[in-house]
Amino acid sequence: MFKYHCLNPIAQVGLEKFTDIYEKTDAISEAEGVLVRSASMHEMELPDKLLAVARAGAGVNNIPLDKCAEKGIVVFNTPGANANGVKELVIAGMLLAARDVVGGVNWVAANQENPDIAKAAEKEKKNFAGTELIGKKLGIIGLGAIGVKVANTARHFGMEVYGYDPYVSVDSAWSLSRDVKHVFNVEDIYRNCDYITIHVPLLDSTKGMINAAAIDMMKDGVILLNFARDLLVNEKDVLAGLKSGKIRKYVSDFPNPTTAGQEGCLVIPHLGASTEESEDNCAKMAVKEMMDYLENGNISNSVNYPACDMGVCRQAGRLAIFHRNIVNMISQFTGLLGEAGINISDLTNKSKGEYAYTMVDVETPVTDEIVAKLSAIDGVFRVRVVK
Repeated sequence: MFKYHCLNPIAQVGLEKFTDIYEKTDAISEAEGVLVRSASMHEMELPDKLLAVARAGAGVNNIPLDKCAEKGIVVFNTPGANANGVKELVIAGMLLAARDVVGGVNWVAANQENPDIAKAAEKEKKNFAGTELIGKKLGIIGLGAIGVKVANTARHFGMEVYGYDPYVSVDSAWSLSRDVKHVFNVEDIYRNCDYITIHVPLLDSTKGMINAAAIDMMKDGVILLNFARDLLVNEKDVLAGLKSGKIRKYVSDFPNPTTAGQEGCLVIPHLGASTEESEDNCAKMAVKEMMDYLENGNISNSVNYPACDMGVCRQAGRLAIFHRNIVNMISQFTGLLGEAGINISDLTNKSKGEYAYTMVDVETPVTDEIVAKLSAIDGVFRVRVVK
């Protein structure tokens, strides 16, 4: 029996995927698995029993990844599960920025008592007139699941789409419309595009990447959209760009005191993935990943350990070993098992940065003594007997 704990409300349609060998617990100290959305785990004491954390969403900046890795806790996310919901809001943001729909709606609300509102509207509407998307140049920084969907949809709007991503995956490349122009220098996006939308993870290398220097390269009247992470953009520099007229509109899904209520800013209350469908998809994907790992040791869509899949174990036992990605680890594992007279029927080893994961199927059940000896090897974080 496995126990799981939810740090945030998780869609019931996802929790219903758990089979009868899983039980929900209100105490994180009892849980082998944790499901989370936005709750911060950085200050939490991670119990020794905890094996997996599944983030029902893409961003994992609320989870201490290295701390988890060094305790042998696999952190999963759900890339692409909420991509359509975010994509639709990005498109909505572009439309709201292009035409002052919000200003027009607010004007109507403010004049609701005017019996001649229809006639007044004909005079006022010129103040809310805007531009169309067709023929405009859209630059997309980051061609992951969301960026690709935005690019393909924008092409259907008749936009000229440029995409920048030096690390674009094979799957994303196959999904991308052939009409999207792939550029190899982000400065080409800055210099040429009427709309710029950013869809990259928040890393040390991307934090504040939209700053005064980047904005200075952009076309006058550019529209910026940020539905990825607030810290990707230096918003004080954006406000200066709005004041100077360099930036026409800034659309953000991250409300904060810097941009809330500021002229030229359309700030949405973090609605990107807040659709019933997105929350359901993320919950179902997170539960599926967690179950496959807890039951079989298989890892998919982990952000701190490599993908690794050996299917279902058909042998007497399966070992899952978490360790540093350093030389001579595999020979130590196999040597120790060999000395114990344990035959290996299958083995796989994968690495991700400084961390590595080894799965071993054996023909003899593994004893606690063997687990203790493997755990004592320098560089090993955790040894788990899956079966």
